[in-house]
Amino acid sequence: MSETRHVPVMLQRCLDLLEPALATAPGGAAPAEGRGPVVVDCTLGLGGHSEALLSAFPAARLIGLDRDPDALKLAAERLAPFGDRATLVHAVYDELPDVLDRLGVPRVQGVLFDLGVSSMQLDEAERGFAYAQDAPLDMRMDQTSGISAAEVLNTYPPGELVRVLRVYGEEKFAKKIVEAVVRERQREPFRTSARLVELIREALPQAAKRTGGNPAKRTFQALRIEVNGELAVLERAVPAAVASLAVGGRIAVLSYHSLEDRMVKQIFAEGAASTAPPGLPVVPEQYQPRLKLLTRGAELPPEEEIAENRRAAPARLRGAERIREDVA
Repeated sequence: MSETRHVPVMLQRCLDLLEPALATAPGGAAPAEGRGPVVVDCTLGLGGHSEALLSAFPAARLIGLDRDPDALKLAAERLAPFGDRATLVHAVYDELPDVLDRLGVPRVQGVLFDLGVSSMQLDEAERGFAYAQDAPLDMRMDQTSGISAAEVLNTYPPGELVRVLRVYGEEKFAKKIVEAVVRERQREPFRTSARLVELIREALPQAAKRTGGNPAKRTFQALRIEVNGELAVLERAVPAAVASLAVGGRIAVLSYHSLEDRMVKQIFAEGAASTAPPGLPVVPEQYQPRLKLLTRGAELPPEEEIAENRRAAPARLRGAERIREDVA
């Protein structure tokens, strides 16, 4: 079931980026129990990338994280043929240090992030992620905890709602949309997506509705990011993932909107820069870069892939390699 719904984005390029670290365990850091290199899929989803990683690198062990219990269940079925080479954990990806600590894995050789909404979450209308179908306004990646998108719409003060739409959705007409939301929620609380989509259509100027696809797209993105705390989690998770890498280990991150990509770019750039005070004739090791960038800017999916899988279109891929340990 999962295989028919899920097409992993930029799969071969992700494998190519991680291969030098996973074909053998680099950096002299022997993985736990001497059982080959360890790769972490921080966003397991339906397990497409993980399946390919385990197939391509027969010596590798995989740790897969996901906050969605339904995705974990389906991924477990998909990865069952790999036996104990795959360890799946119900966790948000900023919990990576705790997960590795519990599993007794001090360093890993590869980390992959495939950010955004999984195919399963988009395809199952009752999850409320897709603005093209009427569904309960939920949008929680883990439906066992947290507040729903409906609660955000119905309870946030107007100023806070404007901030969410403006910052997370980059929505120019945030104020107009929020004014309409506040007016409507006093009449009747929001429960389903169709009513919100219709309200957004009515609130926007005609010119804004003629460009950029569905006018609800930015609002739905903003609500999803707020509900799941995505950017705050990412801001903690990527540095933690870099810190977990052995020297010679590699990280690949697939982003799907500019806010994510900008954050990943900044974290990688900081790791790849010298922190030495200006004017030093010789730069001591503790000031040397910790990372080497593996991509020139963000790499885009090829046109053939976009033609076959439209969900690949917004993808941006960045990679980096850990080139030294932190020096106290």
